[in-house]
Amino acid sequence: MNAIETRGLTKHYGDFTLDDLNLTLPSGCIMGLVGENGAGKTTAIRLLLGLAKPDGGTATVLGQTVGPDMRAVKEDLGVVLDDVGYPTGLTAKQMGKVLAAAYKNWDMPLYERYLHDMNVPTDKKFSALSRGNKMKLGIAGALSHRAKLLILDEPTGGLDPVVRDEVVDIFGQFTRDPACSILISSHIVSDLERLCDYIAFLHKGKLLLYEEKDRLLEEYGILQCDRASLEALASGAVLGKRLTPYSAEALVRRDAVPAGTELRPVTIEELFVLLVKEDKQ
Repeated sequence: MNAIETRGLTKHYGDFTLDDLNLTLPSGCIMGLVGENGAGKTTAIRLLLGLAKPDGGTATVLGQTVGPDMRAVKEDLGVVLDDVGYPTGLTAKQMGKVLAAAYKNWDMPLYERYLHDMNVPTDKKFSALSRGNKMKLGIAGALSHRAKLLILDEPTGGLDPVVRDEVVDIFGQFTRDPACSILISSHIVSDLERLCDYIAFLHKGKLLLYEEKDRLLEEYGILQCDRASLEALASGAVLGKRLTPYSAEALVRRDAVPAGTELRPVTIEELFVLLVKEDKQ
C-alpha cells in the first residue's frame, strides 16, 4: 500500500490553481515538496488532510480516500503545519495531557524525551515560546503517538542549524520502519536533499518534475561552457541556464550531451532554481 496517492488533484483559489497533481509516496519513503511561496505546497497538504475540498481529482492517504471523515486514519497521522496551531494558553506539559486524551497510542515518556532532547520549555505557555520552540513542540507531538505517516509543512523553519540537524536525523530514524513514511515541504532544500527519497517540484500550481532523488542526481548535470558550445547542443538537452556576456552554466540531461562532455554534479537546489528560471524566461 502506498502512503499517499493523488490523481489529477486540482484546486482553484481565485487566480491560483493547483492543477492536475499526480504524486505517489511509497510506504517507508520520504517525499519532499519544493517550491516558492505560493507554488501550491500548503494547498496540496490541506487537500491531503481533508482541510480543503478538491475541485477535481482524487487523493488517498494510507489507503483511505480523503474526505470529510478522516477518523479511520487519524491515529496513524502525525501532522505539523506551518503555524502548529496548539492552544496559546497551554504549556508543553499541559499539551501532552491533551494529546494523551486524543490518541489511543500516545506515549508520554517518548513525548517527554523529545521535549528534553530538543530543549523545549515545558512550563511556558505556547504563546510565549519562540517560533523555533513552537515548531519543536509540534514535532514532538506528531512523533509521540506511533503514527505511520507524518505530513509536515515547513517543520524546520525557525530552527537553528544544530537543532535542525537533530530534527532531520529524527525524521530519518522514523522511516527506518518500512511502514512509516513522511511528506515534507521546506524552503531549506539542503534538508530535503539529505533526507528525501523522492522530490516533487511545484511551480505556480503545476508539477514541474517528480522523481526519485538519486535518479534526478544521476540524470542531470551542470555544464559550464561558452555560449557557442551551449547553442550547439541538441534540442531538449538543456532544461535551464544562467548566461553571462562571456560564459554559460546550464542544467542538462546527461544522456543528451556528447559522450565525454565534462559535467559537474547538480544539487537539488540548483535543479529547482534553474528549472524555475527557465520556466519564467
